[in-house]
Amino acid sequence: MADAHIPDKPALEGLEQKWDAAWSAQGTYLFDRARALEAGRPGVFSVDTPPPTASGSLHIGHVFSYTHTDVKVRFERMRGKTVFYPMGWDDNGLPTERRVQNYYGVRCDTSLPYDPDFTPPFRGDAKSLKPADQIPISRRNFIALCEQLTLEDEKQFEDLFRQLGLSVDWTQTYRTISDDTIRTSQLAFLRNLDRGEAYQSMAPTLWDIDFRSAIAQAELEDRDQQASYHRVAFHKTDGSGDILIETTRPELLPACVALVANPDDERYQPYFGKTVRTPLFDVEVPVLAHPLAQKDKGTGIAMICTFGDVTDIIWWRELDLPNRTILGKDGRVLTEAPEVIATDAAKAAYAELAGKTVFSAKKRVVELLQESGDLLEVSKPFTHPVKFYEKGDRPLEIVSTRQWYLRNGARDPKLRETLIEMGRGMGWHPDFMRVRYENWTNGLTGDWLVSRQRFFGVPIPVWYALDENGERDYDRVLTPDPARLPVDPTTDAPDGYTEDQRGVPGGFEGEKDIFDTWATSSLTPQLAGGWQRDEELWNLVAPFDLRPQGQDIIRTWLFSTMVRSVLEDDRAPWTDAAISGFIVDPDRKKMSKSKGNVVTPADILDAHGTDAVRYWAASSRLGADAAFDPQNPTQVKIGRRLAIKLLNAAKFVLSFPVPEGAEVTHALDASMLASLDQVVREATKAFDAYDHARALEVTEAFFWTFCDDYLELVKERAYDRTDVGQASAALALRTALSTMVRLFAPVLAFAAEETWSWFNDGSVHTSAWPEPLGIDGDPAVLSAVGEALIGIRRAKTEAKVSQKTSVASITIASPRADALRLAEGDLRAVGRIEQLEIVDAETTSVVAITLSPQED
Repeated sequence: MADAHIPDKPALEGLEQKWDAAWSAQGTYLFDRARALEAGRPGVFSVDTPPPTASGSLHIGHVFSYTHTDVKVRFERMRGKTVFYPMGWDDNGLPTERRVQNYYGVRCDTSLPYDPDFTPPFRGDAKSLKPADQIPISRRNFIALCEQLTLEDEKQFEDLFRQLGLSVDWTQTYRTISDDTIRTSQLAFLRNLDRGEAYQSMAPTLWDIDFRSAIAQAELEDRDQQASYHRVAFHKTDGSGDILIETTRPELLPACVALVANPDDERYQPYFGKTVRTPLFDVEVPVLAHPLAQKDKGTGIAMICTFGDVTDIIWWRELDLPNRTILGKDGRVLTEAPEVIATDAAKAAYAELAGKTVFSAKKRVVELLQESGDLLEVSKPFTHPVKFYEKGDRPLEIVSTRQWYLRNGARDPKLRETLIEMGRGMGWHPDFMRVRYENWTNGLTGDWLVSRQRFFGVPIPVWYALDENGERDYDRVLTPDPARLPVDPTTDAPDGYTEDQRGVPGGFEGEKDIFDTWATSSLTPQLAGGWQRDEELWNLVAPFDLRPQGQDIIRTWLFSTMVRSVLEDDRAPWTDAAISGFIVDPDRKKMSKSKGNVVTPADILDAHGTDAVRYWAASSRLGADAAFDPQNPTQVKIGRRLAIKLLNAAKFVLSFPVPEGAEVTHALDASMLASLDQVVREATKAFDAYDHARALEVTEAFFWTFCDDYLELVKERAYDRTDVGQASAALALRTALSTMVRLFAPVLAFAAEETWSWFNDGSVHTSAWPEPLGIDGDPAVLSAVGEALIGIRRAKTEAKVSQKTSVASITIASPRADALRLAEGDLRAVGRIEQLEIVDAETTSVVAITLSPQED
């Protein structure tokens, strides 16, 4: 095509809006199903894109990791692949509910009826409200507010991702709370249930007392909390004295079921099989042996309470102990004491604890122990790790509840080994992230708890038949015909029943619990790829080529998706996983909302331009943490300078028309293109290996050599149409520009598209990735001339004259003198040299220089 209009002063400003509109209008990034069907599965590159949580705002970490994915996607598209690049929104779950509560000033009360005229009391920040001051509303009203707020968040997210230049197909989107998603998630669960992979169990459960919900192992994090050891006396039943234990949780004394010591601990071997009585509550409990007891911790013997921590659960299960739970789901001591607390004094002591929080109960138990003389010592406070829900504010408790579980290999060695093997069969970028996956898989202690006692999520699609007394018969779980999905058991009746049988003897009761958000997010390949909905699409995109994600959710999202894929299809859900590092602040601390050091990306994008920010992100390798200082974003500024230079260099190169029939005949031009061939090979190899940072590095290094050396060397020849080498220079310049714009296109998405439009039809992002041209040239010519040019510039600088000053004569020594002589004319032109002598030497240097007389 003829060169398009080129701005007088090319600029980055406005390119995002211009090209986002053009890409949308032209359908540049749409998934071409017809083309994919023609090429078959090998011709498709599919991405299991992370669905960001729609509960607030995006941060700079999203820009960082999503850019890594987009760079790879753009490369594969230019390689000729039909790209399937969807976007999802993770809008159900606890974070969304917390945001709705804090935004509207409401809380869900399932006992209330739906109010079609309800208006929330706040529309903004209601965080300062105490839970008791939040307005209670029906579940249906609460879910409606969740829907409303997440839709608003998702629109803002899409706008920012468009500004970032993500080449997503925006017609391929899904929400983790839509009818299609609920159907897919419920169907997958019913298939798990039919195969015996899903089951229900009454068991100790990690519980968040604020969210009032069970928490899975994968959602835990340790946080340091202050505690003290309390040395407490247990009384031997034979009256021979006391056994002393040390505990940080004296408030759980009413739940004590045993004492435990290591079987090799000679101090306590005489007591194994005997009993002691608990202080205050006078309950007889056995002294037992177990290898998990630590001889060097405290007094070497511990009390087992149901339940103080996860070790208590292990002891309780393996030693077959009774369950004496005393904490309710609200985190307060239950009103009714365990039956074994029988004496009047013990009952009176328990009554003083009933209804109290854990903190208040601990304080009162300590006082009672002091009064009884059974508290012998309290240590100085120390810090130790305590289990928290990763999004919670208070330590988790352990209560016994009935929950739904999905088998994950914790108790199935064959399944565990299959999960490990599937992980080893994948490509991990970087490879060491695979070890984290294996460590998590090998370290599992329980099956995956998938039920939650919340409101905004995918309903668990089961009902329970009620016996003649109106009690649930857990052996008669009622499930729907898959053709009925999606269903809500709280409003829909099971097959064979009518609504008037709900809650009556002989009738049914619907499951009120919903799925854990990861139980739905673990199905993102199925949700995006049309599993059991669009089999043609599913066969084209699955298993997916790429799962990009953060390293902190390997144990949750990556592992859970692997579990669902192995259980359903006996295969890994992807061929490769690309794991991004964290964004850290200037003090190398991970950015997080809880630390208050999160940077929102909109201002950065507006201030510096998208390509500059994409350059910063692409400069970091996968798995590596990147520091970001919003006050001095050095790497972003470098990226902006590069993008602007690309525009200006293109404008300059395109000012030289290429004559009809031009060929590359000059040694320097051939050398430059041969050098560029090496860059193409190396950048391609790097992109293939998911090393976008290396691809950018080699491309950028060549580009600056091209601008600083080659352009300067050939511009006089390119201007001079009487020079026999002009056509060669013009063609080489245009050829190199075409190649470099395409090499930069995955990173500098907007600047590359703008420059491409000046001399090509169509989008650079759907053009062919550059291939080596095979020009017969010696790369040594360009590098030799570049070194000589540096020497000439240095000599003029040392002589304190302008670079435009003419040189009467100069002698240049070079170990590549023959190569240098091939570009003698260009070197003389750029250095304004009248007489040039080139001599052989071991190093490059200017041996002698005589400047031309200065004109007045």
